[in-house]
Amino acid sequence: RGSDHQNSYEAEWDMVNTVSFKKKPRSNGDATVNANGESKWSFQFSLTDLKSIKQNKEGMGWSYLVFCLKDDVILPALHFHHGDSKLLIESLERYVVLCDSPQDKRILLVNCQNKSLSLSFENLLDEPTYGLIQKLRKDPYTATMGGFSKVTNYIFDSLRGSDPSTQQRPPSEMADFLSDAIPGLKINQQEEPGFEVITRIALGKRPEVVRREPVSAEEWTKNMDLEGRILNADSIKQMIFKGGLCHALRKEVWKFLLGYFPWHSTREERTNLQKRKIDEYFRMKLQWKSVSDEQEKRNSRLRDYRNLIEKDVNRTDRTNKFYEGQNNPGLILLHDILMTYCMYDFDLGYVQGMSDLLSPILYVMENEVDAFWCFVSYMDQMHENFEEQMQGMKTQLIQLSTLLRLLDSGFCSYLESQDSGYLYFCFRWLLIRFKREFSFQNILRLWEVMWTELPCQNFHLLICCAILESEKQQIMDKHYGFNEILKHINELSMKIDVEDVLCKAEAISMQMMNCKELPQAVCEVLGMKNSAVTIPDSDIGEDENVAPMNHSALTCQNISMPVAAANGTRDNTQQVAVTLSAHRLTPT
Repeated sequence: RGSDHQNSYEAEWDMVNTVSFKKKPRSNGDATVNANGESKWSFQFSLTDLKSIKQNKEGMGWSYLVFCLKDDVILPALHFHHGDSKLLIESLERYVVLCDSPQDKRILLVNCQNKSLSLSFENLLDEPTYGLIQKLRKDPYTATMGGFSKVTNYIFDSLRGSDPSTQQRPPSEMADFLSDAIPGLKINQQEEPGFEVITRIALGKRPEVVRREPVSAEEWTKNMDLEGRILNADSIKQMIFKGGLCHALRKEVWKFLLGYFPWHSTREERTNLQKRKIDEYFRMKLQWKSVSDEQEKRNSRLRDYRNLIEKDVNRTDRTNKFYEGQNNPGLILLHDILMTYCMYDFDLGYVQGMSDLLSPILYVMENEVDAFWCFVSYMDQMHENFEEQMQGMKTQLIQLSTLLRLLDSGFCSYLESQDSGYLYFCFRWLLIRFKREFSFQNILRLWEVMWTELPCQNFHLLICCAILESEKQQIMDKHYGFNEILKHINELSMKIDVEDVLCKAEAISMQMMNCKELPQAVCEVLGMKNSAVTIPDSDIGEDENVAPMNHSALTCQNISMPVAAANGTRDNTQQVAVTLSAHRLTPT
């Protein structure tokens, strides 16, 4: 289109960077826009539900398109009073295969079997009733197509919610799974942040990875000077990442890995630090120890923390000799450390699952004070997982989806088709860092490798990808549905080979690092420098109107696969979608 032609009217439809939700109604011409940022006169559907597109006869007035869905629902025609319908078809062909109908040349048939959707989208609602469980609808990743009209006789409030029975699964199904994963866990139902979904690109050949033997006491000693300083922390971390530690070293080295001991500190400085920390710990311990029964009756939060801790301690790793039997000293220490942590961070207090994180640390340290401060350091990393908003969990699930889609978009599409696109079956993995998925000894190895923070940020998400990649074939070959996927993932507990998973996860990280066109969102998740070809972030905020993007500007970008942005709250990561706005939405 020429520039004069473009400026003569508002664009009827276009690809846009972002569509922001609005907390209160606003005006868009004559069309009212709802609180979620969509026009009251809009309609939307998933591209996976699209059956055919009917075009107007050539030379017969305005061009228009009529979308027919697989359930034979025919949507009102989109009229293009100034053309552009062919450009819309060309854009849709990026995501679905269109072919002419042998019966009617005006009809384009959609065949999604031969070409997977290269972009998927999550439509996040502002309504608080749509929480984590309620959002497991028929297709949580949707392509949003909204038709905005200034003059129409047909007003469509929304296609969403017309049949609640098909929009969401029974909450009990997900509730049962999460209850089994972390008994008693309560999930706060909040909106989730927007995210960028990346289409699959050529990552190149995955390299072979070989792991080494665990770091020995001799190797550790060689990297320490006469005053006890670590000579080359980076080298030690690299060795630990590649092979872990021999058990005899863990009591000392874990304190460095968790940040309790500074890597550059001398032996004397560490001794003085421990003395200060001993005093600090017992002052906090005395606080809850000195609370009388009468006082505790008037302190419901402390009473609730104590009851929850006592309940969890009695069922944490009881098959391990360190914790087995009645009146075990290990159980008493576990209880006391968790109660003292409530004094250290009373706002967070105790949340179920935290005992799982403390247990291996106490087992290795065999010392109440050292275990406490190492646990504090670990909780600094994991804190957001246990906050009421559970923002850490939401962010990680979104980041995991971004990585998994890059690695295997076909598997992602299959999961979405089975209502599992939210990856909530990975919830327990992320919440307590695989604690219940591996044997006790293997979790010691896995954690110390992850604590090196090598080879990239969020390496634990690549471990998730490695596990899912190993299980993908069985899940897809046996056509597992929603319940079967949850059951299968739960039953992997104690059956996963830790060395195999670490090799595969490291290989995936190397494969991504070698990719010259790694998407921006993936670079951000892994904490890597921007690759040669990345997707620019949007500058559009929540309180700004979305300006149409020139179609020619969109297509001239040197990007191997299309990426656009979608409805969602603004965040560091982006969402992806297609939005269309037509001047008129009238029936034919």
